Amino acid sequence: MARVQVYIPAHSHFTATIPVRITDLNYGNHLGNDALLAILHEARMQLLQNFGYSELDLGGASLIMADVAIVYKGEGFYGDVLSINMAFDDINKYGFDITYHVLNQNGKEVARAKTGMLCFNYKERKLMSLPDEVKAKIETIA
Repeated sequence: MARVQVYIPAHSHFTATIPVRITDLNYGNHLGNDALLAILHEARMQLLQNFGYSELDLGGASLIMADVAIVYKGEGFYGDVLSINMAFDDINKYGFDITYHVLNQNGKEVARAKTGMLCFNYKERKLMSLPDEVKAKIETIA
């Protein structure tokens, strides 16, 4: 069976630190897949905020998630403090990818993930181009 691959670039633009809460655990007593996706969302919000943006205000555009891929590498447990190293990648006319390398407080890899983010106009319900200001800013860092 073919497995999903998520490439983590050598560079990182921001690291979020997020603890695993008791409500993040599933019946296996470890970090649940739904909770990890929510943690990645929080990390993405912190990344964007670090650069002066939000999902609803990205230099005049908004963001919508086109796809997500997660590769689980280890378990996360209650009390773990996750470091999520993020990078902008594959910048294109309509958006970019964000990669997430999730490690626990001991440096053990928990997951690798990628979200495809597209610029979107919620009033018109259609895609829009990545604003030049944003593209220049994240290309410079990338």
